[in-house]
Amino acid sequence: MAASDRPALTLEERSERGSRASRRLRREGLVPGVLYGGDNGDSVSFKVPGRELRRVLQDGAALLDVTVGSGKPVPAIVKEQQQHPVRGDVLHLDLLEVKLDETIQTTVPLEVEGAEESPGVKEGGVLEQITHELNIEALPTDIPERVVADASQLEVAATLTLADIPSLPKVEFLDDPEETTIATVVVPTEVEEPEIEEETELVGEEGEPIEVDEEGRPVEREEGEEGAPTAEGEQAAEGEGGGEGGGADES
Repeated sequence: MAASDRPALTLEERSERGSRASRRLRREGLVPGVLYGGDNGDSVSFKVPGRELRRVLQDGAALLDVTVGSGKPVPAIVKEQQQHPVRGDVLHLDLLEVKLDETIQTTVPLEVEGAEESPGVKEGGVLEQITHELNIEALPTDIPERVVADASQLEVAATLTLADIPSLPKVEFLDDPEETTIATVVVPTEVEEPEIEEETELVGEEGEPIEVDEEGRPVEREEGEEGAPTAEGEQAAEGEGGGEGGGADES
């Protein structure tokens, strides 16, 4: 990437240190950070407007031209950025100054495309992306903004590995091609809920269980049949209830 095509970012050197100072800067709309890799191995603490930083990072360029104060622009890459877990705002930024004629090792985003066209997804499978970044080595000017993996041919239960990604000119992949799983298509498993059979028992007016048939209807029995109440039994039950003139009162 030519110098004229690289995004430019102007940084202001900061003297504030500590988490309290960093929180104050964020409330003011500024993002704290550190620029590493100077000529003497020194690092420079800086602050940059959050809006300007978002504009530059959204371009996705791997190589930036950064200027600290009134100094000269130097090429740098994003070494690490800490983001808010919910809003996604950058909380802290680490930049690394690089030399354009020396290869460096870094990470680049990995994107998977073509999932909707894959036979496995069309059959009801779900694509799961396993790897989201790749480790590479290249000259700073040859670092790609991203690496794209094509998943349009994946069948159900098929796996896409780094070995399936075509090599990029002037870029060396550092991860194991066969052992690095990029994505796979899996079939969602349906969890069957066990059927709960509720046993209910019908009771009569006297609190006695009522026999039911196979369809749950009460079984009516004629007097004298097995299980049906008899007249003598009903009279005995009334006598046991203890009415007026009972034996217990007479004694």
